[in-house]
Amino acid sequence: ANRRFDEVSLIAVTKTYPADDVLRLAGLGVRDLGENRDQEASAKAAAVAAAGAGVTWHFLGRLQRNKCRSVVRYADLVHSVDRIVLASALSDMAVRHRTSALGALVQVSLDGDPGRGGTVVGGTDPDTALASVLAAVDAAPGLALRGIMAVAPRDWSPDEAFEQLQSVAGFVRAEYPHASWLSAGMSGDLESAVAHGSTHVRVGSAVLGKRSALR
Repeated sequence: ANRRFDEVSLIAVTKTYPADDVLRLAGLGVRDLGENRDQEASAKAAAVAAAGAGVTWHFLGRLQRNKCRSVVRYADLVHSVDRIVLASALSDMAVRHRTSALGALVQVSLDGDPGRGGTVVGGTDPDTALASVLAAVDAAPGLALRGIMAVAPRDWSPDEAFEQLQSVAGFVRAEYPHASWLSAGMSGDLESAVAHGSTHVRVGSAVLGKRSALR
């Protein structure tokens, strides 16, 4: 992909894996860890913190406003901001419960499917249009806009999805030069994502193997 090693960061997705596995990863030098569900993530983050492991937690899953208070207490970044009302809730909780800004990435919907979450490029609903959510996050107290995130639609080829996302990222960076992150690519499609400019890949099974539930 003609990318330098230091241009792409690995986020090890540890959902369904126990805290012991997270500590093993930390011992091997893996510092960026991703979780999708607050209930699991909050307990795991507490256990890892109690063990003294210094890691960075990325919240990756769809987030409801009633979970914001919990998430801002342990997550360093949220990759799934897709509504102004969610940005507002995160901002409020971050100001109340954090001493540093919460990193925020705006999730982009590539196919417009509301069931998968994400803002809409060129959308007309101000709560979910990409442009309005970017502006809201960038202006929100307690939040720091880092970039954008997307998941390739199931019925699209990875190259088709990430080529479109790369184009969106270019427009975002032109408007918000500090929002340089592009969170894209998972175990099954990370090669294509990296080839199309991903700065952060979210990898679970390719690192830790297939798991269905916590021990």
